[in-house]
Amino acid sequence: MKALILSCNCGEGHNSAGKALAEQFAHRGIPFALQDTLSFDSERTSRFIGNVHTKCALYAPRLFAVGNQLAERERHTEKPSVCYRANATYADKLYHYICENGFDTIVMPHVFPAEALTCIRRRYPQTRLTTCFIATDYACAPFLNETDVDFYCIPHELLRPNFMESGVPAGKMVATGIPVRERFLSHVDKAEARARLSLPGTGQILLVMTGSMGYGNVNELLCALRARIPNADVLVMGGNNERLKHSLREDFAADSRVRVLDYTTEVSLYMDAADLLFTKPGGLSSTEAAVKGIPMIHTAPIPGWEADNAAFFASLGLSRTADTPKMQAEQAAQLLASPAAMARMCAWQHKEINPNAAADICTLLTQQKGENCLREGIV
Repeated sequence: MKALILSCNCGEGHNSAGKALAEQFAHRGIPFALQDTLSFDSERTSRFIGNVHTKCALYAPRLFAVGNQLAERERHTEKPSVCYRANATYADKLYHYICENGFDTIVMPHVFPAEALTCIRRRYPQTRLTTCFIATDYACAPFLNETDVDFYCIPHELLRPNFMESGVPAGKMVATGIPVRERFLSHVDKAEARARLSLPGTGQILLVMTGSMGYGNVNELLCALRARIPNADVLVMGGNNERLKHSLREDFAADSRVRVLDYTTEVSLYMDAADLLFTKPGGLSSTEAAVKGIPMIHTAPIPGWEADNAAFFASLGLSRTADTPKMQAEQAAQLLASPAAMARMCAWQHKEINPNAAADICTLLTQQKGENCLREGIV
């Protein structure tokens, strides 16, 4: 078995899922490569699409909802979508890369490579590949209905109807959960985590995560938190958004209880140190938090799948959500005043979210490879 993980430069969640699978392949001695799908078109295309995605998220998030509506409209036509046709343009180049490097298993935490592999399967029907799409949101991705892969790994059993209604074959779905990296599977005692991060050993700590892009009305949220929960320390992760971090540091320079963090790889440790998390409802960040078992409040979602993520989590008691920063601060105050409510939320997270999705997907693929070898008479 030799695996190719095809991610996409459109939000860090897809890459994080790919890296979680890479860790499992490495542990099992399975050779693999992790590639940006759009680079097979060109590096320029990859950068352009990534920049457009970021700018839309920050400055015109409603365009995502419009895009979802257009995708739904295209789903009811017989012609291949614009998305499929765009990804088909580099399918031949990707096919030759796969063949030249001897990959037999393709893992795709984004719909773009699933479109490209579907095109490859149609153009080169003799090609024997095991293909696996991994959903990274708690709703079916647009355009997934026109893909044809062997496995669709979905986040939760309750989402089967949603994916089936969108055209995904029931027999190809496996409810594995969303894969997270190993660092989120371990837990550090709160006191030790705070000591390692040079944080106050006592008192409440609130962690605000804005995603890799630094999305959301963070200034207003911080003002609401400082007014409603004045004795709590607030840590802010602004991702790669240097403008946001600079602005927040200026605005809260006189407030010793607000700390704006530089980019860090210690997200897991900060979760261990905090009492409550505020995060935009990305599929990966929400899953990572649930795996860690930290009470969570979802902030304003990017319209579309993030709204679906927030709704799914709230429906199962895995998080709370509210429309405005002031209401989010009020939800936080209510949770912090009720240790029993926070414990219930963490218990539901433990019950509903599979922490071992990456290992389970790796096992699924290795078993499929073994079955393929038996059918082909390969020892």
